[in-house]
Amino acid sequence: MARLFVDTSAIYALLDRSDAHHPRARELAQRIREEAHELVTTNFVVAECHALILARLGRDLARRWLQSFRWPVERATEADESRAREIIYTYSDKDFSFTDALSFAVMERLVLKEAFAFDRNFLQYGFKLFGIP
Repeated sequence: MARLFVDTSAIYALLDRSDAHHPRARELAQRIREEAHELVTTNFVVAECHALILARLGRDLARRWLQSFRWPVERATEADESRAREIIYTYSDKDFSFTDALSFAVMERLVLKEAFAFDRNFLQYGFKLFGIP
């Protein structure tokens, strides 16, 4: 069992049947359950997911998702936010969002190596994507 970081891209793919990654997200979610991986995300990802679901899938689903959300949430620290800025400034050739960079900072702090994500920025930064070569 590994501890996996969960990104907005995976959460959204699970919810939106029209998302190109939806079938793979469902397969990977099943595998995560079967292998009993521990999932963790950040409060920034929760906020980003809620906003995305609200904008694309509507307020009812956004509300239900937020009410049913049960994964551990690692709160971003001031040090994580400073590290996220440093990542963005250092990787000036990449389009890392602040939420992505903050996710990387938290993953570094928690010594996580792998993410349940479809966002290739995790690969660009040097992390593995769960179930994706």
